[in-house]
Amino acid sequence: MYLPEHEIVNASRAYPKPDTQADLLASNCFRMGLVAALRSLSLDGAAIGLMVTASHNPEPDNGIKMVDSMGQMLAPEWEPLCTSVANAATEDELFRTLRHIIDTFGLDSTIQPHVVYAWDSRPSSPALVDAIRAGLHALGATSTEGGLLTTPQLHYLVLSINTRHTPRPFGEPTEQGYYRKLANAYMAVAGDRRAPPLVVDCANGVGTRSLQGLLAALPPHTLNITALRTAVGERGQLNHGCGADYVKSQQRLPQGYENESAVQPGTLLCSFDGDADRIVFYYLTGPASDPASFHLLDGDKIASLAADYLSDLVKTTELPLQLGCVQTAYANGASTAYLQAKVPITCTKTGVKHLHHAAEQYDVGVYFEANGHGTVLFSPHASVQMEMAAKQADGAKAAALHELLTLAVLINQTVGDAVSDMLLVLVILAARGWDARAWDASYTDLPNRLAKVSVPDRTVFQTTDAERRLTSPANVQAQIDELVRTVPSGRAFVRPSGTEDCVRVYAEAATSEDAERLVRKVSELVSSSA
Repeated sequence: MYLPEHEIVNASRAYPKPDTQADLLASNCFRMGLVAALRSLSLDGAAIGLMVTASHNPEPDNGIKMVDSMGQMLAPEWEPLCTSVANAATEDELFRTLRHIIDTFGLDSTIQPHVVYAWDSRPSSPALVDAIRAGLHALGATSTEGGLLTTPQLHYLVLSINTRHTPRPFGEPTEQGYYRKLANAYMAVAGDRRAPPLVVDCANGVGTRSLQGLLAALPPHTLNITALRTAVGERGQLNHGCGADYVKSQQRLPQGYENESAVQPGTLLCSFDGDADRIVFYYLTGPASDPASFHLLDGDKIASLAADYLSDLVKTTELPLQLGCVQTAYANGASTAYLQAKVPITCTKTGVKHLHHAAEQYDVGVYFEANGHGTVLFSPHASVQMEMAAKQADGAKAAALHELLTLAVLINQTVGDAVSDMLLVLVILAARGWDARAWDASYTDLPNRLAKVSVPDRTVFQTTDAERRLTSPANVQAQIDELVRTVPSGRAFVRPSGTEDCVRVYAEAATSEDAERLVRKVSELVSSSA
């Protein structure tokens, strides 16, 4: 493949590798534009996605996510290539790194690469999108501008574009096509069943537009939804005192909710994050001003609700399909015990890419991190089996097969999607005839605490068993085990952060006091062992 060195070097000079961390993103976005174009070439010109967002992080932060051709996360073998391109210190080193990728994969210059890009509502996003465009232009890539979208919508667009000429297109490759697909699937699966009223905290992010687009695609009054925190694009508002991460980490309502008339005891509430790929639910048992009335329904509760309901449907079909659930060490022990009585469970390292891969090993794989990031995967084998069985089934089997096949359309199987997951929960609650209290009553979470311990070198702490046990420093795990044995229903683990020089500590126990004491003692042990 011919590589336009002069074009790349000149363009790269406008986005030099900086000396300070604060200026790093423009250079990285330019370079990821180059990598995305090469990734597209390696797949014969299939569309690749680039999303400018920092998800649940504060508004001043920003970042970039790359979406592979089937709407999934980037292939693991390309992750180190992205790192080497981002770290190239000079234009010459950058060019040599790109040349190495081209030679390694034998890329064909007669194919034109295609990249789809979009961004969230952060003030820094437009300048970073300009850097992406410059990278794409330098390699002569054709591009599709998605505009202001959620991360799941970009995943949807990439897969829809790449399957539009196949016998099984994923969907109409437009933003409106996304809304129509979800709306039609929801109406088909919900039927006459009415979902409970819902109040949605949109985190002042692009999830606001996504929710509004969905509601516009549904017949009037199909859903009783009140949208709050909808100040898209207003400086300082994104994820500020609201959003899924705030609610989950603070274990409390978004700021100012005590003044919202729609926030009433017993009403189901939920929060998106900034780019709408996470969702958590919650409700009140008393006044909003009383912290004790707050009850969280997080990713563990969503996974349990989905796995329980889908397992019943699979059993009704009488097909030999294996449904399983994937969790991380952060899953509450009560949720694990509840699920183990119903379905197989796999535990993986923290990180959605690990959960997604594990879920693919099941015919129907349910995965959610406790933070509310997750989805349900239906394998191609399962889909074919259900479609074939549906042609001959009747009665309860036919109804279960129809519902499963429709849910496979409703659920965004490429990535966690707050809007799609919201609809899944509403469908199940409507079918069960449950409100927030009835859902929460399925099991009671063990009290738990999280802590962060700053350390000089986090790499000293090495883990095994899906990050649930330490292998080093020596003897620390044995001391943690001894501390755990001192409290009823105790469990604790520590793991090094992937981004900061700190160690994260998780503890749970039968009482809040014991959980608090356990996390403090384990944190002290970590600090003294660093």
